[in-house]
Amino acid sequence: MKTGKQSRRDNMGYVYILPWILGFIVFQAYPLAASLFYSFTDYNITDKPVFVGFDNYVTMFTKDKLFLISFWTTIKFVFMSVPMKIVTALIVAMLLNQKIRGINFYRTVFYIPSIFGGSVAIAILWRFLFMDDGLVNHLLAAIHLPAVKWLTSPMLALFTLNLLSVWQFGSSMVLFLAALKQVPEDLHEAARIDGAGRFHSFFRVTLPMITPVLFFNILMQMVNAFQDFTGAFVITNGGPLNSTYLFALKLYSEAFRYFKMGYASALSWILFLLILMFTAVFFRFSSMATYYEDGGKF
Repeated sequence: MKTGKQSRRDNMGYVYILPWILGFIVFQAYPLAASLFYSFTDYNITDKPVFVGFDNYVTMFTKDKLFLISFWTTIKFVFMSVPMKIVTALIVAMLLNQKIRGINFYRTVFYIPSIFGGSVAIAILWRFLFMDDGLVNHLLAAIHLPAVKWLTSPMLALFTLNLLSVWQFGSSMVLFLAALKQVPEDLHEAARIDGAGRFHSFFRVTLPMITPVLFFNILMQMVNAFQDFTGAFVITNGGPLNSTYLFALKLYSEAFRYFKMGYASALSWILFLLILMFTAVFFRFSSMATYYEDGGKF
C-alpha cells in the first residue's frame, strides 16, 4: 500500500507530464479525430458540416481526375527521389569517413543544406537557378551546351524537384556516417586477408552491417517524400501540365483555395493510409534483409 509521500510523488509526476498530455490532446488527438469526422461531411468552414457518408471518397476515385494525377505523380516522385537521396548520402558519408585534414569542415559544409529543410527561400532560389534564363543554363551556355527547359518541360520538371530533395541529404548522411564508424575494422581486415577488394568488402561487409540505418533512412525519407509540398508549390505550382502536381499540393488546393475542408480531410486520410500501407510493406520485406548482431529484427 502506498504511503502519503509516495502518492504525492506519483501525483507530482502526473503534474510534470500534464503539459505534454494537454498538448497531445489539443494539437494531435483532437485534430486527428476531427479530420476523420469531417472526411465524411460536406464542410466549407463558413457553414455547418453536413454528413454525406462516403461521398467524398467515392468522388475522389471516380470523378476527380486531378486526384489520380496527383496520386501517380507522388508515387513517381517518391520512387525517384528516395533512391537518389539515399545513394548520394551513402556515397558522401563514405567519402567523409576518411581520415583527412579538415574533415570536420567538409562534414559541416555537406550538412548545411539540410538545416534549411523545406524552406520557401531555398525553393525560390532553386527556381531562379533552373529557370530558362537561370544560372544553370548560363553555365551550360558557357561550355557551349544548349539550354535545358528544367521547369517548363513536363519531362524534366519533376526531375528538377527531385534534385532539390536530393540536395538536402545531410540528415541521412550523418546517420550513415555514424553507422560506418560502428563497423568493426577487424571485419575489413579479415576480408582483405581473404582476398576481397574494396568492392566486395563493401557489399559483403560494410553494407550488411549498416542495414538497420539504411532501412531507417529509406523509411524516413519515404514518409517525408509522400508529404513533400514546398518545392512543388513554390517552384512550379504543380505545372507544367500537372507534371509536378503532388498529393500534398492537391490537398492544399482543396482546403485553402476551394475551402472544401471535408474533401481535403478525406484526402488527408487517403494520404495517411497510403503512407501506412507502404510502411507496412516496407517493414515486412526489410526485416528479411536487415542484419542485427543480436539476431533481432524490426
